[in-house]
Amino acid sequence: MTTHPRTATALTASGALDGASSSLVLVGFLAIIVPVLLICALSAPERENAGDFYTAGRTLRPLRGALVLSGVYLSAATVLGTTGSVAVFGYDGMFIALCTVLSLGVLLLLARPLRERAGYTLGDTFALRAPGPAVRIAVAVVTLSVSVPYLVVQLSGAGVTTAALLGLSGAGAEQTAIVMIGALVVCATVFGGMRGTVVIQLIKTAVLLCAALVVTAVLLHRFHWSTDALIDAAAQGSGRPGEHLRPGLRFAAGTEPASTLDHIGLMVTIVLGVACLPHVATQLSTAPDAATARRTVRHTLGIVAGFCVATALMGLGAAALVGAPAIIAADPAGNGALLMLADELAGGPTAQVGGAFLVVLVTSAAFLTTLAVVASVTLAAAGAFAHDLWTHVLRRGRTTERQEVTAARWASAGVGVLSIVLAVSVQGWNVLFLSALSLAVAASCLLPALLYTLFWKGYTRTGLLWTLYGGLGSAVGLQVSGPVFSGAPLALFPDWHLDWFPLQTVVLVSLPVAFLLGGAASVAARRRPRAEADIR
Repeated sequence: MTTHPRTATALTASGALDGASSSLVLVGFLAIIVPVLLICALSAPERENAGDFYTAGRTLRPLRGALVLSGVYLSAATVLGTTGSVAVFGYDGMFIALCTVLSLGVLLLLARPLRERAGYTLGDTFALRAPGPAVRIAVAVVTLSVSVPYLVVQLSGAGVTTAALLGLSGAGAEQTAIVMIGALVVCATVFGGMRGTVVIQLIKTAVLLCAALVVTAVLLHRFHWSTDALIDAAAQGSGRPGEHLRPGLRFAAGTEPASTLDHIGLMVTIVLGVACLPHVATQLSTAPDAATARRTVRHTLGIVAGFCVATALMGLGAAALVGAPAIIAADPAGNGALLMLADELAGGPTAQVGGAFLVVLVTSAAFLTTLAVVASVTLAAAGAFAHDLWTHVLRRGRTTERQEVTAARWASAGVGVLSIVLAVSVQGWNVLFLSALSLAVAASCLLPALLYTLFWKGYTRTGLLWTLYGGLGSAVGLQVSGPVFSGAPLALFPDWHLDWFPLQTVVLVSLPVAFLLGGAASVAARRRPRAEADIR
């Protein structure tokens, strides 16, 4: 569920970048993107204050905070991936959109206690229960294991989209675009911190909602405002009219038990994993208090639900007007569906000014989505480096705020450079494995650790370490042993054969393992002192 490297093919195939309107599209795109990056960089805190850099001074009221949190939540996976899933897989894609909304229910459950214990990073939250360097190291390792693969995928997709927008093709052009985009985002994050990220998220959410509203309105107008006509046309355009609105189409190629478990596992991964991504969970720390954080999530629920309804309609529109076979031919993951739909609604290569504006709006929304997510994830990863590892492990808290902010800026640059290098190195590969890995680790490590920490008084430091490392080891081990990594045509390494684990989604196994390890280790650690006392 992320931007696939072959999205460039979808852009080219759609014709959105051909014809006389291409220059207008490029000028309009730059007119939106460049000011956004400048505003983000100029929003830097005036003082070298750690609170300003990590949490924007904890000043976001519910409505503003909801717009920002919606921007954090609506990643490229939702904007592009879910639209394509609805177009190609019908019912299963709409259920993915529903799971995105349901994941906010998990965040709503965690919002109040998480904000009450919020510091600058998740390491601060866990350190309240189990202080010490070992816990901070473990949390930092998990945070980076989630964030770095996520950054690589987002930068890879941004590079492909940018190269296609500029009318370029080939690995060299895409890699150059990755470096350019990565450098811009890193600069914005280094200088802007959380305040700059808040600004870019606000603008991204406004542009994204505007684009969704315009595309949905034009689409429904095309079908005379009849959703029944849209659904019927989507079923016909899918190429599988009898199956498009039935469950199980996404994993139909697998064997019956495995495909059913994969379908359930995907839903569980989305509902539990997205809510526990580090850059999502730490966003709650920008609220002034716990009550405000909870209201922020409630407002976010309404915004995201409305966008997901628009996503379902746009996916159906793509199937109806473009056709699922054409979408799959351009990109097997379907991530080019939204851009191809925008081009079709705009009038194709012969689009006039109005059509070019629609293409500019949709392309800018998709691009801003990637930029905003990269900025948020980079900041979360930098916090794990600077605040948890450098300040509390290496320096043992003996730092000034100015020194910590400086370290955080350097950490942001380091994480950005590392992600750019990795994204350039894997360009052209099918990096869907990395996106699945990030969500699996978040669901398998952070969710059980947060639930135990926030709601179980008997949770111990030993249990926390077993939860984090056990969940990480099982999620990574099973993911590497599954068909997403090797042995399948769309795997990261299709010619390798390490796929002894039959499922594409691993959370159904790795999540219970993490819960059991954390619970058992906590019980054993609490009994050990009593046993030693009885011996004496």
